[in-house]
Amino acid sequence: MAECGRVDSRPTSHTMDKSITLPPDEIFRNLENAKRFAIDIGGSLTKLAYYSTVQHKVAKVRSFDHTTKVINHDKLYEISVQEEVTARLHFIKFENAYIETCLDFIKDHLVNTETKVIKATGGGAHKFKELIERKLGLKVDKEDEMTCLIKGCNFVLRNIPHEAFVYAKHADSEFRFQTTHPDIFPYLLVNIGSGVSIVKVESEDKFERIGGSSIGGGTFWGLGALLTKTKRFDELLQLASKGQHTSVDMLVKDIYGGSYGSLGLTGDLIASSFGKSATADKEFSKEDMAKSLLHMISNDIGQLACLYAKLHDLSRVYFGGFFIRGHPVTMHTITYSINFFTKGEVQALFLRHEGYLGAIGAFLKGAEEDNPNQYSWGENYAGSSGLMSVSPDMNPMQRARSGTFDMLEMDRLERQLVNLPLLQDPSSYIPDTVDLTEDALAREYWLYCFEDALDGVVKRAVASQPDMPEAAERAEKFRHKYRHKLETLRHQPFAYGSLTVRSLLDTREHCLNEFNFPDPYSKIKQRENDIALKYYQKAVKSLEQLNWEEKQFALVRGVLAGNVFDWGAKAVSDVLESDPEFGFEEAKRQLEERPWLIDSYDEWLERLKGPPHKCALFFVDNSGIDIILGVMPFVRELLCRGTEVVLASNSGPALNDVTNGELQILTERIAAMDPVIQAGLSEDRLTLVQSGSSSPCLDLSRLDKVLAMVVRERQTDLVVIEGMGRAIHTNYYAMLSCESLKMAVIKNSWLADRLGGKLFSVVFKYEPLIKPST
Repeated sequence: MAECGRVDSRPTSHTMDKSITLPPDEIFRNLENAKRFAIDIGGSLTKLAYYSTVQHKVAKVRSFDHTTKVINHDKLYEISVQEEVTARLHFIKFENAYIETCLDFIKDHLVNTETKVIKATGGGAHKFKELIERKLGLKVDKEDEMTCLIKGCNFVLRNIPHEAFVYAKHADSEFRFQTTHPDIFPYLLVNIGSGVSIVKVESEDKFERIGGSSIGGGTFWGLGALLTKTKRFDELLQLASKGQHTSVDMLVKDIYGGSYGSLGLTGDLIASSFGKSATADKEFSKEDMAKSLLHMISNDIGQLACLYAKLHDLSRVYFGGFFIRGHPVTMHTITYSINFFTKGEVQALFLRHEGYLGAIGAFLKGAEEDNPNQYSWGENYAGSSGLMSVSPDMNPMQRARSGTFDMLEMDRLERQLVNLPLLQDPSSYIPDTVDLTEDALAREYWLYCFEDALDGVVKRAVASQPDMPEAAERAEKFRHKYRHKLETLRHQPFAYGSLTVRSLLDTREHCLNEFNFPDPYSKIKQRENDIALKYYQKAVKSLEQLNWEEKQFALVRGVLAGNVFDWGAKAVSDVLESDPEFGFEEAKRQLEERPWLIDSYDEWLERLKGPPHKCALFFVDNSGIDIILGVMPFVRELLCRGTEVVLASNSGPALNDVTNGELQILTERIAAMDPVIQAGLSEDRLTLVQSGSSSPCLDLSRLDKVLAMVVRERQTDLVVIEGMGRAIHTNYYAMLSCESLKMAVIKNSWLADRLGGKLFSVVFKYEPLIKPST
């Protein structure tokens, strides 16, 4: 039911297309390390899934031994680039015409697999069974189609934050992505294939087909072919997109001369589908008949879905199947129908990777022994096509490309990711402050900004690997790939969900990793950490000479000045490259004087006069001066007040942000100089944890499970978020169930101007605990 096409009964040799050339670095990537396969074959599209192990480079830091009296190293730690093996899921979608060529390609490139079986689902699995077994030498093991569909749906909802969207045809942004509720169950899945199946999903393994209809995609295709003599489904939809249903349908106003007020019926409402064809003495156009038919079937399905949703008290209704397949015209008619019948109380939800659900589910069935659901997975933007509009009027170049091959890659994450327990309402939490898919002016600026910064990123990537002569060639490949991604996002801003500064940064990190640049800023961080450590004791000593009130302000000012040192901000990186002597005191002088752009400092100071917090969770930002001379003295003061501190840093590299590995070494070195930090560590009042992130921004709904556990155990009552990426681009509006402090310096003149400030304006946002009213 994932495809509504009748399986072509013509001889196989006539349906195959062997003319296509497959580039192995773009399609069917990493086949030599493929371990397990699954396939979903519908009436016109094949979806192939496989699991592979991927070797890539990671940057590791290791501390030099500083315990001996004679120190032979000027540097605090050494950096090494090591090979690491991780798991990746690959999903490829292509037209059935290419299946034999693709199977030949897989056979030629399959090297290390121990797989003997390929899991298969979909109506075409039986037709191509013999071909698959002969070409690949694998036994085809067929799986139940609906079970695969549900498993695939659960997987994408759980692992891809911007998977579900509402379609709004006439809005500035067609695709409005929804925040996935932490608990994805229960939901209704309306699968529109040849017919319609309506499935209630209550848990991972519990679902029930509660209803359906024989009037579905096959009906639209069949009746449409009879009415218009058009045999291809996509052509039929194209006709419908150009038609006017009012030429064929009888409206309320055609019967009553206007609206029927007493029954609440507007004049433009369809009273009878195809009603005019019985009395009108004229020929109707193919376009108008196709549009009328589309409305008739969509309205019927929409009403049916609404009745079942109401009967089972379900508010989340997802639509999928061949009839939908990302077509704007079908998504629009279904959306209209749902809005009408529920009076806007239920939204029609669609899925970005709807076409892959069967293949994903079949793969998961075959991989149960590895229990893939025990891990968290993340979309690899570098290897994924993204959502492409199939509207005939929109970007025909992209339509042609996505009609041939489409890819999705998911990387297994080292850490299991969960919500921060302190989110006030996880279901309404949106990490990003600005959605660039809806803000055209901001979108154009940031796309230009990231493209303009490419030269600098390439330069630093090459400089980070001076002993590797091929680094320059890899860096150029990175440049080409990331520029292509930016161009795609310029035309299709919804390709990877909501377009945000965070997603642009993450896409860049994914592309850097793709070409084995795991940490382009490693040497910059190493140098800045070594320099900043030499000034730590002097900074603490100068703070101790101040009275209490002066000291609190100096500590905050120190965090803000430290946050200036951000290599991700071009205004700062230009200064740091041109003036190597630019330091902590110079940064303080750059800060705006109070009152700051956002200024809750007086409220914060008043709070500090009260009892100490039990435990503070601090999301840190940059290496060097930021963490050592800005954050650590602030942490030291919290410890002196009797507050436990949890420092959360990135699990993996991003720009010059400090990683957990680097922070462990830095904290040990500081502890050797500072008895307060030493006591904090030894008494377990200062804890260092990984955030689970490798991004310059922060998504509080996808954090390391261990961090969430520590937050609960320590009864955390203060969250501190530092930096432009974590506290302005993301989490500026985040509502927490405890006190929070968001500190950042604005290092982008365009953003500063938009917020009503200027370069180096300060955001100091203290939010006290507001207890919900009873």
